[in-house]
Amino acid sequence: MPRRRYLFDPPERFVAGTVGEPGDRTFFLQAREGARVVSVVLEKVQVAVLADRLGELLLELERRGIEPTDEAAGGGSPDVDVAPLDEPLNEAFRAGSLTLGWDGDAERVLVEARAQDEDGEAIDPDEDDDDDEEGPDLLRVRMTADAARSFVARATRIVAAGRPPCPLCGQPLDPQGHICPRRNGHYLN
Repeated sequence: MPRRRYLFDPPERFVAGTVGEPGDRTFFLQAREGARVVSVVLEKVQVAVLADRLGELLLELERRGIEPTDEAAGGGSPDVDVAPLDEPLNEAFRAGSLTLGWDGDAERVLVEARAQDEDGEAIDPDEDDDDDEEGPDLLRVRMTADAARSFVARATRIVAAGRPPCPLCGQPLDPQGHICPRRNGHYLN
């Protein structure tokens, strides 16, 4: 099957979002440009790691003087998009791997999501030739540092809005409690 490429340079909107209740949520990356909306499913941990690493990239850019901080630019804290995900919410693919980087020539942050292979495994981006017509579907987003800051703020908020962690083992607590491995399989309420 030929590879589908979804390219946004820059998108009007790029966000992480969820559908469902905590404990039963589906996480999405979503890019929009005009009427074109692309939604990619991913795991909560992928959203958390992407937000964390993107935040580290932005701090490194600021440290090197490449991109000013919001305070230095006079912008204050980044605007956090709190709107729901755009409709229609159709899964383009399930992300197996995420990459990010900085395009110094265009002064844009780059985020890529590649589909899982047929076995549900992540594909190493270093082994994937983007020009090959066969391969995993790809979402590529290039955005400003300010848009990346807004993405990080929203993604961090969405990840934190889930179930609280168990104080003993760190696993998510359900409203009825959970079987805690640190309590030798006994319930923790």
